[in-house]
Amino acid sequence: MIQVLFFARLRDQLGTNQMHINLDEINGGKSTTVADLIAYLCQRNSHWQSFLMEQKLFSAVNQTVVPATTALTDNDEVAFFPPVTGG
Repeated sequence: MIQVLFFARLRDQLGTNQMHINLDEINGGKSTTVADLIAYLCQRNSHWQSFLMEQKLFSAVNQTVVPATTALTDNDEVAFFPPVTGG
């Protein structure tokens, strides 16, 4: 089981701030990456596709920013967030 978190405007766009997903649901027990998780979430809810496929979307696994090719393991925390600007 992994915990998936959504932050900032992404949380508002998707209508949720978190969810729990069994890794076996994504790839049937095969190795799963952040990109696989995004594809799975888009398939589960087609409305989410335009928000999750945004090229500037950041992902973090266990609070470390990572590329989409990063492998996931049980008990990981995966967070998605848009770029943040300040001023």
